[in-house]
Amino acid sequence: MTDPRGDGRLARVRASLEESARVKRDTLEAAGARIADAAELVIEAFRAGGRLYAFGNGGSASDAQHLAAELAGRFDRDRPGLPAVALTANTSDLTAIGNDFGFDRVFARLLEAHGREGDVAVAITTSGNSPNVIAGVEEARARGLRTIGLVGKGGGKLADAVDVAVVIPSDSTARIQECHIAVIHVICELVDAELFSE
Repeated sequence: MTDPRGDGRLARVRASLEESARVKRDTLEAAGARIADAAELVIEAFRAGGRLYAFGNGGSASDAQHLAAELAGRFDRDRPGLPAVALTANTSDLTAIGNDFGFDRVFARLLEAHGREGDVAVAITTSGNSPNVIAGVEEARARGLRTIGLVGKGGGKLADAVDVAVVIPSDSTARIQECHIAVIHVICELVDAELFSE
């Protein structure tokens, strides 16, 4: 029996995947060089013995944890673990700081506690306007960390606040997040190639 909705579903699947592919191609054209620049900041930090701190809200918090896991664990080759931490992973930190200092200060306070000159901070926000992410970047810069922003929707306030902004040319949160994961994987690939080439 033919499902009358099947063709409509397939058309939606096709449209979504084609749009995702288009946004990735557009990102290459608009931000390819900035992705390479972002990877260079990460590579320089690790070469100098620094750490990477990643943070964001919601889906971007998941992306921060994904980035830290790929670096601390492994991406596509066996190699030593790299010092990468997602500031979103410890619920006790987040709830204690949020309760005592306000949610806008959660990332800034953690960077005050852990960030040091020579480290790198990766801030992830689809809008570029999340107050706690911007506060985290401000704290990172005050402490001498280099800063990277993964953003979309024109970059928002964050694009001008970081050393390197990778702006996904889309207003769709889903497409931006898909591209953020792709960018994260490219950065991990470049880190592995530069630091652990055979």
